[in-house]
Amino acid sequence: MSEPFAYRNGEMFAEDVAVARVAAEVGTPFYLYSAASFAGQYRALADALAPLDPLICYAVKANSNLAVLRLFAGLGAGADVVSEGELRRALAAGVPAGRIVFSGVGKTRAELDFAVASDIHQINVESVSELRRLSAVARDAGRAARVAIRVNPDVDAGGHPGISTGREGDKFGIARGDAVAAYRLAADLPGIEPVGLAVHIGSKIEELEPSRSAFTRLARLVRELRAEGLAVRRVDLGGGLTIPYEAGDAAVSPRDYAAAVRDSFGALDVELAFEPGRFLVGAGGVLVSSVVYVKEGQGHRIVIVDAAMNDLIRPALYDAFHDIVPVREPPANAVPSPGDIVGPVCESTDTFARERALPPLAEGELVAFKTAGAYGAAMASTYNSRPLAPEVLVSGGRHAVIRKRPSHADLMALDAVPDWLGG
Repeated sequence: MSEPFAYRNGEMFAEDVAVARVAAEVGTPFYLYSAASFAGQYRALADALAPLDPLICYAVKANSNLAVLRLFAGLGAGADVVSEGELRRALAAGVPAGRIVFSGVGKTRAELDFAVASDIHQINVESVSELRRLSAVARDAGRAARVAIRVNPDVDAGGHPGISTGREGDKFGIARGDAVAAYRLAADLPGIEPVGLAVHIGSKIEELEPSRSAFTRLARLVRELRAEGLAVRRVDLGGGLTIPYEAGDAAVSPRDYAAAVRDSFGALDVELAFEPGRFLVGAGGVLVSSVVYVKEGQGHRIVIVDAAMNDLIRPALYDAFHDIVPVREPPANAVPSPGDIVGPVCESTDTFARERALPPLAEGELVAFKTAGAYGAAMASTYNSRPLAPEVLVSGGRHAVIRKRPSHADLMALDAVPDWLGG
């Protein structure tokens, strides 16, 4: 599909809405999303996987705004959730319970109670302890919980260690060598209906080989379990498809990914589920910010913007790259020069880029942090008592605020001062 954020007559547009117009209405910083991009990414994946008749569960953790969830629900997506809060959001947005998968290593008793009561599609169990607790919850509720055993396949998907989830020693899933015993136990426990296996090795996989390795190991487990007479009718392959963040980044195409899935599971007669997040929303969002000051000294330029690490933590947390571009297109003869882009938070880690080639930038000028639709607003905080940035959704020539900026009074209203402190 076409670029969701592009220059027209020197001004950046989100679909058919001028970015500067939205900035004038809501102030900076703010997140801006393209509904057409989100829908286009979903359809590209759904079309590629269509011959496999999959359940595509949008990974809510990537961007949990209710409007975004409603958009994907309207396209037919289910939801992959990792907390009771995300489960409640998915249900509130209209995702049918029968299309929701609950993953995560630390589900509490209360979360399992709610998941069982909601009768969701399945719970991906990540430890024997969780399996036993879920059995007690389901038994007490007089229900049967549909369970997939999440397997840790010991596959290194590459990328930053902070987002790797399938290596030996990672906290996720049950070790491959223990998976058969765990499945046997699931078949014996009251209140548990084992339905299949799940795997997820990371969310920024740039090559197919790690996925192929994980698929091969999971397919082998399916055959092994069936050879013991155990029913395995579902396989959840998690997410993994990524997007390019900078020039030269690799990205597996949905069609190549679907072909790899068919190679591994085409002959096994299993229901397939997928949990994409970053792939669906990453490229369709930008964080728009204003230049506050430009510091020049001893040949070093520092551009201070009003967005900060509390708004977009990925560069500080993962050393992640986001292209940063002016909202007003630079003149053709503008000469880029190196500079740092930093935020106002009182931390040296509040730095978005160092020695980045940037065009001349003036105070008050708008800049856009690209590919910020995934793990941007969802990971934001109010550190330094900074209000959360608003979120705006564009569809064609329309736009709407889908999360307002809270006031300082709203933030302080969450606190309570005990009477004994006086005042």
